Amino acid sequence: MEDTSRKYWNMDIEPKLNTPAMRDLQWQKLQKALEWQYENTPFNRERFDAAGVKPQDIKSLEDFSRAIPVAGQPEVRDVIGKVGLDMQKLMLHLFGQSRVDDLYLLTTTSGTTGIPTPYPNFKKALNGGKELMGRAAWRMGLRPGDKLALCFGLSMHAAGTPQILWYQDFPGITIIPIGAEAGTEKILQFMQLFGANAFTGTPSLALHLIERCPEVLGIPIKNLGIKILILGAEPGAGIPEVRSRLESEYGAKVFDAGAGYGCSCDHPIYQGMHWLADDKCLYELIDPETKEVVPITHGATGIMVGTSLEPETAVWFDMRFTLGDIHQVFTEPCPCGTTGFRYKVVGRSDDMLKVKGVPVYPAAIEGVIHGFPEKLTGHFRIILDEPPPRVVPPLKLKVEYAQGVTQGELPGLEKELSDKMHRLLKIRPAIQWLAPNTLSRETKKTQLLEKAYE
Repeated sequence: MEDTSRKYWNMDIEPKLNTPAMRDLQWQKLQKALEWQYENTPFNRERFDAAGVKPQDIKSLEDFSRAIPVAGQPEVRDVIGKVGLDMQKLMLHLFGQSRVDDLYLLTTTSGTTGIPTPYPNFKKALNGGKELMGRAAWRMGLRPGDKLALCFGLSMHAAGTPQILWYQDFPGITIIPIGAEAGTEKILQFMQLFGANAFTGTPSLALHLIERCPEVLGIPIKNLGIKILILGAEPGAGIPEVRSRLESEYGAKVFDAGAGYGCSCDHPIYQGMHWLADDKCLYELIDPETKEVVPITHGATGIMVGTSLEPETAVWFDMRFTLGDIHQVFTEPCPCGTTGFRYKVVGRSDDMLKVKGVPVYPAAIEGVIHGFPEKLTGHFRIILDEPPPRVVPPLKLKVEYAQGVTQGELPGLEKELSDKMHRLLKIRPAIQWLAPNTLSRETKKTQLLEKAYE
């Protein structure tokens, strides 16, 4: 019988997260991990050689951060430039022969930066994936008897099919793999038919289901009985206005998950996501411009960089690799009382816009727009006339007004919205008003940028 009263999934490791003892364990594991990378992974061996160091030259965690430059999408594109789109050669170069021979499931990231990055799942990594998913799911309230509707994209997307494998050992739950591809009508029908009481997908899909449920099923979304919303792949669950609307409409608890190995807690006020993987992955921040290490102190902000401490069985980050997400970290104890420092996704380094030198992220604009739930639908687009990050002011927005808002109300609403953006984000946008339901509703990740220059 599963002890459902215990505080953590892993009572041995999770109480030790973000402690000096865990830091010592990370250093012990990192030394072995670096030797393995040098011996087995061509991509990372080249990075060592280019830096002029060998694994044995690195004498501390700090040495490691200084010695090996960060890699990310640009470096993967460089490899593709050398090997072409030969996926076998690319995989061998990035991951090495031993891991390619162990390849069990191949998916990709969503490709929002232009080129999807291979997201391989190795047989040896399945246990690690199950462990990390177990830690997160337990904290988010999943328990035996729950039925989880899996509504991320199942076709090649990293957040989709792998979850079916990672939940294998979670006791007593049923996975209903509907997939974003099914469309909103089928998603709603299947959740009702199979009695799903938990949902995982993008925040934009969860919001769209609120609109469609009365049309499709003839009932408000709250009547489905969903108690947990596990959301990720885009901002939303961490935006107070979005979180508040979702919790109110569904009558459920909203959890933010992803952008690494973490999830938010059930504190009424969003505290960021607790990092759950100190024993599996070394977490760092770097300055977006200088690429220098940013100390992990309360309130610090930088691009998240990850290094697997068990590379042969790695689920995700490899060696000082980044996906370009900008995090803010919080190291003071969380009022929820659980362990792990916390991180909040501020934006993506490649999504950052600069208006008169002021950095602006789409997620911040989304937060302001969702602050007008009675007057705006929450759907908008940012129009770019030239490649980012520089934007010649004013920043152009297409914004949908809500049902019932008249044309005569728009000038006043525009002033109200503009004033709030100026107060919070230091910008005054040029707004093009759109009628409700003008913009497309995405079941997968919503693209907020319209590139008029392409």
